[in-house]
Amino acid sequence: MKTLTEIKAEIERATERRAELWHVLSHGHDSEAAAEAAAEVKELEDRIQGLWDEERMLRAHLRFGDRDEIIKRARHEERLARAA
Repeated sequence: MKTLTEIKAEIERATERRAELWHVLSHGHDSEAAAEAAAEVKELEDRIQGLWDEERMLRAHLRFGDRDEIIKRARHEERLARAA
């Protein structure tokens, strides 16, 4: 599993690359380079979104613990509440 620092660094690199590509696209949409840049922007957008999702999951894991353990505790508490 990646650390928060690694994820943030990867987000930063992807965001900087995306900015470079947007600059390329701002100079014209007719060239082949622009078409390649547009495709790469789309890939980067998906990658950045995935990294943000990964960061949120890691933060939740660090703060609250393992997801399966949380669900297990919640189900146990629910059973106790129904029994009471």
